[in-house]
Amino acid sequence: MAKLTHFDKQGRAKMVDVSQKAETVREAIVRGSISMKPATFKSILFGKVAKGDVFAVARVAGIMAAKKTADIIPMCHPLNLAQVAIEFFPYEKESRIDIEATVKIKAQTGVEMEGFVAVAAAGLTIYDMCKAIDRGMVISNIHLVKKSGGKSGTYLDRRGQRA
Repeated sequence: MAKLTHFDKQGRAKMVDVSQKAETVREAIVRGSISMKPATFKSILFGKVAKGDVFAVARVAGIMAAKKTADIIPMCHPLNLAQVAIEFFPYEKESRIDIEATVKIKAQTGVEMEGFVAVAAAGLTIYDMCKAIDRGMVISNIHLVKKSGGKSGTYLDRRGQRA
């Protein structure tokens, strides 16, 4: 079993000291989904949501959230991110929108959590903008698809392939 690095010998929470780690290019891709009623899906796709362009606002929310990850997740390091990209993949048959965040940095620590926070915030923003027409939307399946860089190398979740 892998050692948990966010705890000291007494079991107290701690921020990991990354000062001795090599600075490398690191990337994380995280994906999640939001499912909704077909009418809600169509309203988003055709720009008929009263609060505005859902994809544009959710994209900005995801980017902003990634940059604030250290303010939300206690043991995350504040990072100067090099790139945050948010993409949306609509699936009409399922009335589902997949959200994908790609986060990059050259640093001593990874950016997986920034990707998770970006996807969650983008999904929550879609919910917020559309809740007046559909309170039954479900945000789900937020997961790491790919991680690269750093000592542990590359991680690839083959289950996370888009439909």
